[in-house]
Amino acid sequence: MKSGFVSLIGRPNVGKSTLLNAIINKKIAITSDTAQTTRNMIQGIYNSEDLQIIFVDTPGIHKPKYKLGKILNEQAYSSMDGVDVILFVLDITQKFGKGDEFILNKLKDTNIPVLLVLNKIDKINYEEVLPKIMEYKDIFPFKEIIPVSAYKNKNIDELIKTISRYLVDDIKYYDENSITNVSTSFIISELIREKVLYFTKEEVPHSVTCVVDLIEEDKKSASISAFIIVDRENLKSILIGKTGAMIKKIGISARSDIENLIGKKVYLDLKVKVIENWRDKNSFLSKELGLNDFI
Repeated sequence: MKSGFVSLIGRPNVGKSTLLNAIINKKIAITSDTAQTTRNMIQGIYNSEDLQIIFVDTPGIHKPKYKLGKILNEQAYSSMDGVDVILFVLDITQKFGKGDEFILNKLKDTNIPVLLVLNKIDKINYEEVLPKIMEYKDIFPFKEIIPVSAYKNKNIDELIKTISRYLVDDIKYYDENSITNVSTSFIISELIREKVLYFTKEEVPHSVTCVVDLIEEDKKSASISAFIIVDRENLKSILIGKTGAMIKKIGISARSDIENLIGKKVYLDLKVKVIENWRDKNSFLSKELGLNDFI
């Protein structure tokens, strides 16, 4: 039995969350072209007969423009402390840039094994992969370089085998049926937020918050009530749309993913609420919805 913790780090939009979902074979982390989509460190738990790996998905490290960006960067940096392996994920279709160099400078003094994961190999020709590996092998003392396609689920098994060589623990930190450390309601709220970002693009800021108010289940179905929280009335109008078209579109798409997550028919009731400042938002979430932690 081998086990350990692995941190996924890299710039925004390199495919860390997609990679985590491919490894776990379940959608527990949302994906989007919008920068800073991942706002929380979500653990994905890989289990096999003789292996348990706890993967920590992190916000993309970037040059922050606002306070939220600084906080997300700090979360990503903290995820590198105390893990057994660091996966530095790059988009193989993009040139190595200053942002990547910035992250490697953060890693230069670490004693933790750093593996380079070249993601999105499905987007280039096969004969281009080896030259890319040779290009990156001298820029940092990576222990291994593994090309993968998270989207096409290519070479994921080889990545797992490679990681296992660097794990030294011999206990199970979670039971074998666990796939993540976060609640089902949290994942549902994130799936809703993913659809908000997808359908509204740049119209609605990425600071939008989604929370689940109520889940009632029986053996065959689940009724879910959730709030989409924004800080301006005009954003509420965008999210509802003309004659409710946008909120309906978001709900239909989110419901499909939620049904795949919980394996039941879902009845989803979405509401949009305007709360102008974070203090009022905190009060609403903690007092009215009974939530101590929010997104």
